[in-house]
Amino acid sequence: MSEERFVDIEVKLAHQEQVVNELNEVVTQQQAKLMQLEELCTSLTQRIRSIGEGDANPEQDERPPHY
Repeated sequence: MSEERFVDIEVKLAHQEQVVNELNEVVTQQQAKLMQLEELCTSLTQRIRSIGEGDANPEQDERPPHY
């Protein structure tokens, strides 16, 4: 192989390494955000369930006397 061909291959490899590193960074950020959103979803689900349990008062479900 000629020297020029080796240089071309090395340049392409360097670009690919850069792209792979950038993609890895994006995936890492997305994973962190996904974990935050999962925690938020779990927290909101628990909060909604606790509110629902607190509203289980039968007196609140009765019709007012003017009906």
